Amino acid sequence: MSKAISQVPFAVNEPVNSYVPGSPEVKSLIATYKKMWAEKIEIPMFINGKEVKTDEKVQLQSPQDHAHDFGFYYKGTMQHVDDAINAALAAKKEWNELGWEHRAAIFLKAADLLAGPYRDVINAATMIGQSKNVHQAEIDAACEFIDFLRFNVEFMTEMYSEQPVSDSGIWNRVEYRPLEGFCFAVTPFNFTAISGNLPTCMAMLGNVVVWKPSDKQVYSAKVIMDVLIEAGLPAGVINMVFTDGKETAEKVLAHPDFAGLHFTGSTKVFQGMWKMIGDNIHNYRTYPRIVGETGGKDFVIAHPSSNVEAVATALVRGSFEYQGQKCSAASRAYVPKSLWADVKKVMETQINSIKVGSPEDPSNFVNAVIDKNSFDKCKGYIDRATASGEAEIAIGGKVDDSKGWFVHPTVIETTNPHYESMVEEIFGPILSVYVYEDQDWKETLKLVDSTSPYSLTGSVFAQDRYAINEAFKALENASGNFYINDKPTGAVVGQQPFGGGRASGTNDKAGSKMNLLRWTSVRSVKETFVSPKDYKYPYLG
Repeated sequence: MSKAISQVPFAVNEPVNSYVPGSPEVKSLIATYKKMWAEKIEIPMFINGKEVKTDEKVQLQSPQDHAHDFGFYYKGTMQHVDDAINAALAAKKEWNELGWEHRAAIFLKAADLLAGPYRDVINAATMIGQSKNVHQAEIDAACEFIDFLRFNVEFMTEMYSEQPVSDSGIWNRVEYRPLEGFCFAVTPFNFTAISGNLPTCMAMLGNVVVWKPSDKQVYSAKVIMDVLIEAGLPAGVINMVFTDGKETAEKVLAHPDFAGLHFTGSTKVFQGMWKMIGDNIHNYRTYPRIVGETGGKDFVIAHPSSNVEAVATALVRGSFEYQGQKCSAASRAYVPKSLWADVKKVMETQINSIKVGSPEDPSNFVNAVIDKNSFDKCKGYIDRATASGEAEIAIGGKVDDSKGWFVHPTVIETTNPHYESMVEEIFGPILSVYVYEDQDWKETLKLVDSTSPYSLTGSVFAQDRYAINEAFKALENASGNFYINDKPTGAVVGQQPFGGGRASGTNDKAGSKMNLLRWTSVRSVKETFVSPKDYKYPYLG
């Protein structure tokens, strides 16, 4: 591997369009949104490079207008899963033998297509299908996905160039092979970038993939496949199916050639799939790689030395951007009594200025939650807090499902640090706050660490450096991504590798070389130039 090649600067973060009111980019995006909103789209599966349609059509609903019919996708059967597995295995040999630089070129071209002609399209599809505003769609569907593609190429070239030392008379080297078999990518609704990254990062390293996206994300998933095909991805390398989740998992994970699972979704589903893999372990040709990022109950803890405006702003942004549907969203906060009245006042002012509505209006900061189940779940927490004797709605609490699934930013204040909304993952625009006595700082750190089974993201706010250090040490296992004086969301590829431990996943750090290593099987090679001709070592005389 040439060092010169690995130093080509692919890894530069994609600039984020600001979409300031009246700008050409916001006009272009909204025009694309309106055009796509008015269309009736049909979304096929992609197996062996071909569009696959079936007799079963599932209507697509937009979260911001559940009566609007903008098309349908074709739902598949277990036969289609078999077809996808067979297509992947049939493509494996030729894809493996393709030079790494040719694989890289495909994904670099895909990144340039997303940065150029497909930028508005993938952003608009994300806005329509997943109800993200212009900024949230831009930083996710465009910028983060582009960053994943470009940085992963850079990480791959760096990884391939890392070789062992060689002694006199021998040459040691390692070969970074793809896994033996096929891989399975299961992706969520909330980030288009994650849905694109999970299958593509495995394919980049020579693996072949069966990809099952969330049924709430099929619109932007189709755009991803359109881009990859235009970029030159060979047939069978990534096969996208829309099939029943449980049946698909059972089918895929029972196959002897199953080699790896790349998963983002719920903890319960991931644990169930891990168990299936364990039950089938004797059937596999090789021990599968299991990489998963699941849930979070992400925290913010403020020290009495914190800046009030900084804490309030981090809570508003961290809790309510994309309706709290980020794995990293601030969901529980611990605020000292001496600051809470002022923090609450600033938050109330900010929240009251937030506009809620369709992404079609770029001035809307909060949009709809993903579906009726999410809406009902959020409403349940709000209703129970309203009726509770140990919690109250401090700010917000409004919900409206007359047109779309709208839950307004809501802050629950509780006197019980183990109240349900302080402990359970909600995945909606609801923040729970526990107000602690200033002198109980150290005890509250222990509370933060022990309250939740999750360990994804967390933040500490303080001006006192000793307090920051205390939190840094006390919470070392409480989050995989730790933020100091910032909100716990917004990890950037190449800057903050993302992932957590405990019930939040395997912490294999998407957006880093660490994750890519999981999709390789390394072969060590030793070549001796002049071979010994006698078995005797010097000590034998």
